[in-house]
Formats: sequence, C-alpha cells, structure tokens
Amino acid sequence: MSGSRRHTLVTAVVWLLGGGLSGGEEPAVPEWAGAAVWYQVFPERFANGDPGNDPTRASLESSRRTPDSWAVTPWTSDWYGRAEWEREATDDFYGTVFSRRYGGDLQGVIDRLDYLQRLGVNAIYFNPVFAAASLHKYDGNSFHHIDPHFGPDPAGDAKAIEQETDDPATWTWTAADKLFLELLGECQRRQIRVVIDGVFNHTGRGFFAFRDIREQGAESRYRDWYVIDSFDDPTTPEDEFRYRGWWGTQSLPLFADNELGNDLAAGPKAYVLAATRRWMDPNGDGDPADGVDGWRLDVAEDVPIGFWREWNAEVRRLNPEAITVAEHWGDAAGFLADAGFTGVMNYQGFALPVKGFVIDDELQPSEFASLLIERANTYGDAQRHALWNLIDSHDTERVASMIVNAEERLPYSQPDRFDYDAGEKATPRRWEAYDTGKPTPRDQRLQRIVAVLQATCVGAPMIYYGDEAGMWGADDPDCRKPMMWPDLQYDDETKPRRSAGQRGDAVAFDRDLYLFYRHALAMRRLFPVLTRGAFAVVGVDDAASVLVFSRSEEGQSIIVAVNRGEGPWSGDVDLPPGKTLREVFTASGQPYRVRVDATPGGVRLTLPEREAAVFLVEERRDR
Repeated sequence: MSGSRRHTLVTAVVWLLGGGLSGGEEPAVPEWAGAAVWYQVFPERFANGDPGNDPTRASLESSRRTPDSWAVTPWTSDWYGRAEWEREATDDFYGTVFSRRYGGDLQGVIDRLDYLQRLGVNAIYFNPVFAAASLHKYDGNSFHHIDPHFGPDPAGDAKAIEQETDDPATWTWTAADKLFLELLGECQRRQIRVVIDGVFNHTGRGFFAFRDIREQGAESRYRDWYVIDSFDDPTTPEDEFRYRGWWGTQSLPLFADNELGNDLAAGPKAYVLAATRRWMDPNGDGDPADGVDGWRLDVAEDVPIGFWREWNAEVRRLNPEAITVAEHWGDAAGFLADAGFTGVMNYQGFALPVKGFVIDDELQPSEFASLLIERANTYGDAQRHALWNLIDSHDTERVASMIVNAEERLPYSQPDRFDYDAGEKATPRRWEAYDTGKPTPRDQRLQRIVAVLQATCVGAPMIYYGDEAGMWGADDPDCRKPMMWPDLQYDDETKPRRSAGQRGDAVAFDRDLYLFYRHALAMRRLFPVLTRGAFAVVGVDDAASVLVFSRSEEGQSIIVAVNRGEGPWSGDVDLPPGKTLREVFTASGQPYRVRVDATPGGVRLTLPEREAAVFLVEERRDR
C-alpha cells in the first residue's frame, strides 16, 4: 500500500502449507469437506411441516410443573409475547420460554430443502435429532431413534420402542427413523451432505438405561453405565439416589468411564458404537451411501480420548469419506490429531478474531491477520481448509445482535476472547442494558463483511439458520427463535421488559440480505481458488482499519479488500506486470462506490466505509 513499507513487510506472511500439528499425523480429510458450504439446522425451530406430530404437554420432562393450559406456541407469534399458560406459571419470561415448543420437524426440513439448495448450501449440520424431552435434544433418551415428534407417528413410535434394550437385535425402525432416512435420500438427490450431532458424554433422565437404574437400583444391569454415588434405599422414605450430571446438571446424567479413565465404560461404549453403525449404514449392506456423512461431537473434550480414537477409526472403517467434527472452543489441533477428528467448529481460529476485528473494532487489521494465520497454521493444509468457519451458533448470540450491542458493551471480562459468548453480557437475562432490538442497515453492513470473510477466508463457511434471513437474538434461548420464512406473516417483536409506549420491531424475511448471502456463496462456487487456494496478506492500513489479502493457486488469484473503518479509504496495491483487478463482488451491493484505478505498479483501490470487495486478478486490457 502506498506511503508505507508495511505492504512489503506483511506480504512475507503466508499460510505455511506444512502446518504445525502438535499431536500426530493429520487426520484424513475428504475432498468434499473443503468445498462444503454448511448450514446449521436447529430442528425444533426450523420449520413445522406436520402440525399433526406437534409435541404435547406430556412430552415435556417438566410437564407436572407446567400448567394444564400449555399449548404449542404459534410459529409467527411475538417472541417476547407470553401465552396464557406462561403468565399463569410465572411473571418471568425466562421462567417459561424453555418449555415452549413450536413444532419444528423433519417434514419441515424436507419441505425447505429447495430453499437451502437455492441459497447455495451443500452440507447441513443438524443439532440433535434423537429422542429427547428438551427443545434442544442434548438430553438424549435414545441415540438409535429419531425423536418421535420429529416424525409422523409419535404415539406409534413410543409404543414400538417400549420393549427395546441396548441389544441392537431388539431395535425397530420407527416412523420417525424412516422419515429421517427419507430426508437423507432427499438431501443426497440434491447433493447435500448431512452431519448429525453426537452427544456421547451424557444422556437425559429418560434414557432407557438410566430409567432402569431408577427402577431397579443396585440390581440394574445398567448400574455401571453412569457415575452413581449412591442408590436409593427402598426401606427408607427418603430418596438416597445420587449421581453425577454434566457440570452438575441433574437432567444430564454422565456416562461412566472405564477404570483407567481413558475410555467409556464397556456398556455405553458398545451402545454408542452400535448406534453409530446404525446411522452410517442403515441397511447394513456395507455401503454407507444410505447413511449420514459424518458427525459433530458435543463437548468432545469431556469424553475420554481413548474412546474417540476407537470411535473415529470405526467411523472411517464404515465410510472413509465421512467427517467427524469436534466441538472445541480453544486451541484444538493437538486434541484433533490425538483423537482422530477431521476438524473442529472454528470458534478460536475464526469466530473470535472476526468478532474482535469486524464487530467490536478492537483488533487492528494486522493483529486480526496474525491471529488468523497463527491459529490456522496449527493445522495441516487439508484440515485447515475444512474447518467450520462459523460466526454464531445455538450457543451464542446471533451475529446481528453481537453487532447491535458491540458499541454499548461493558469492558471486556475475557479480553482474549473479545467476550465472545460471555454469558453475563450476551443476554438480557443477566445484563439489563442488552439491546434485543433489530439491527439497522448500518449494523447490517458489518454482518455483510463477516459473511464475505466466511466466503473468502481459508475454511468452510457455516451459516446458522436464519442469519441469511435477517434474524437477530441474544444468547440462548433468544438465538433459537422460529425461522423467519418469506411466505409467513409475523407479529412484531416487543421487548422482554416493556415500557409505556414502546413499539415493537417488525419481523419479516429480509430478501435483500438473503440475496446477498446467496450471491456470496455463488461467488465461492464460481472461484474454486476460494476453497483451496493459499492465503497471503497483501497489505494492511491499521490507521484506517483496512486489510487486503489474497487467495491464490496456479492459474487464478483473488484479492479481497476489507474496510472496517468509518470513512472512505484509498490505497495502492502492487500487482505483477500487466495485471489489474476486476471487481466481482461487494458486501454493500454498491459496486459503483468501489474504484480500481491503474498505477505504474498495480492499482489504486477506493472503498467506502464499512465495505468489503472481492477482485479477480486478470490481464490488463489496455496493453
């Protein structure tokens, strides 16, 4: 860039193709994983395709504490509005919202697959689909059955599985199971890969083995499956049954480890492996084409690494093209290599730096680029291209609400994380000043920059359902609202703490934002260099908050310029002799505000404030 030697100094920093794996050889990464465009589906909140299978009050674990007037919440109702049963139960919005059900199901996903295909998605990550009492399904009551209320016959499914045990010979295929297989077939027909959530650290209290322990006590054949501190003494009126739950949560009883602590106990281990085989090769013919394409593993660090080694080996035996992605919020490279995982949800290597630079404006461009490079270089080449580059998820604020609240935040309590997912600040449950309002067009310009980085940085972009539709929301549960669809009319959204005369925000599918995401993903498909090309910093202007980087491979180069600043910027970019830049995409959708002017050594770029632009390096036509 002109006026400084910074460009020359920084261009020496590139991705190191050899990587720096710290725990072993790089796990095998199938080629498709690097070219994937991921979309995260939270099943209960994505689409209600079959109101006839909607959850009932009896299906809630806390049904005895839920008023008789409980009913499924209308899909298009005000999120912060409260039904009669909620007002009857408590004055606290957050005291009842977790008992809401909206009726999302598998038929709803099938009905909306064409929407995802048009968006440009070719891979879906599903939050848990297995039978469970909660809305999120991380409290699994089975790993070998799909939740009955996601399928067409909840009552029939419940009856069909009553007599089942941990023996796979007793397992039947329920209506919900069969519909899930139909969903897999519909995805395959559209060339969409499917990864499902595996929660193998703990279960729900309705899990068959845990229920048997409650009923049989120390005589249960499953007594060694869980971490039991004491069994109930039936001769006393007290309940002495004590067990360990994940992080002390009694609704999530922990599976036991073996005596050495390096593997799961034999019972749950055998069960998990059997359930894994069921979904990877449903008809058991040795051909995995009818099964899932991989797994995302919840709280992976909490499960003994010896189990993961054997489990990952079994997954790849069943399907060498499958992927396994660990939930891990820190430096994951060594853990992945030791355990044999394909990749990770790239919170540390992408989401946190992007929040620090684009959203919070706390990182200078040079610092942002250094973090991207440093953290990516802990992985091998194929692995880094397949990392899930997300910005938000079911565990965080939505990106739109991160942006809305960025300027009003308290001082960082976790500076190294830029307070990403800081519970005390990411929700009005704990911070009354949290703004639950709709993002402005100015806010949305930053969301567009984030999406451009997802489409152009090394790694596979992942979109949390509804981000492309304009959804906003604080951390859990507000990040789990019903999906906004273009064919539905929604009530305005009020505030969790209403004041006199306060108006609600209009809730509607944002077609302009959707088209932007669609075009950004189409650009990624159009230029394969964005899925496998090398990354290099071309230049930075820290004073103006500008970063320019390239993606290159033999025969094609792309330049990406990001102006995070609040004013227009111009700067020189050096190019090889006879080369120029052609603008192919802008975050704002206003290419007329982006200029490319020839200079003796390359070009001068001009970008407006809060803009990102993508350029193709090509031959000059004036030669």
